[in-house]
Amino acid sequence: MKLPSKIVATVVPEGERLSVLPDIFGFAQMLRAEALAYGWMSKLSIDYTGGYWHYYKLDNGGFYMAPDIDTPMRISCDGNGWEAIVSADVAGMIATLFMIGQLCHELQTEAMAEAYHALLDFGTEHAEQAAILNLVD
Repeated sequence: MKLPSKIVATVVPEGERLSVLPDIFGFAQMLRAEALAYGWMSKLSIDYTGGYWHYYKLDNGGFYMAPDIDTPMRISCDGNGWEAIVSADVAGMIATLFMIGQLCHELQTEAMAEAYHALLDFGTEHAEQAAILNLVD
């Protein structure tokens, strides 16, 4: 029996970055989506001080953003009381999940629901899945 392959994340090359957000969120929401991700990271981590973020495409159609930071980050969620120290990549995934979740609630579109679940599916396969799932629960 062949096991299903894991979802693969690929860094968006510099030359393709400008098309990623409009493709996923549309022109009307792309700047807001990016600002929401930064805002959520500021709320979730006292270690976040701004900076460059990488964009990642998932081969299941998902997407996430993560800050270009080499050190672990403290993440805490006031809404459910969970705290964890995670990689910057996972911190970005969590902030992106919160951002997409907010847009899903506000826009109530199938596309946002699909984007959320595609990223969450990737998170369930991640080495830091326990932190991801506990923080977004």
